[in-house]
Amino acid sequence: MMRAAEFFDAVRPASREDRIARIDALATLLDTAFLIPGTKVCFGLDALIGLVPGIGDLVTTAMSLYIVNEARTLGVPRLLIIRMLANVALDGLVGAVPLVGDAFDVMWRANRGNIALLRDHLDREHPRGGVYRMRPNDYR
Repeated sequence: MMRAAEFFDAVRPASREDRIARIDALATLLDTAFLIPGTKVCFGLDALIGLVPGIGDLVTTAMSLYIVNEARTLGVPRLLIIRMLANVALDGLVGAVPLVGDAFDVMWRANRGNIALLRDHLDREHPRGGVYRMRPNDYR
């Protein structure tokens, strides 16, 4: 388990595993960090911040683009980056629609989906690299 000081350490260069853990944690925070009591419905900051008219969806889209940029620096192929960008674009465009977009943000987990795409790619790239294995139900 990574300590908070290590998680936000900007001085030392992050290892590949640290970068993956960081964007995985951000994706969870944005998409599935909170559970509505008595239900199986999870939501994240994407849905909450998206309630702020105008700027909310811009902020969460920027955070989602950070995840895609990190995937790019990890060496993900261009076609996969385009697919990840399409997920973010759909999330940003539909999420900007009042009320409907907020419900969509709860249902459509673009960031968790992008992490699943990244991990699938890394699993193929490093078949014995258990570090990148997905946990059940991580994707939508």
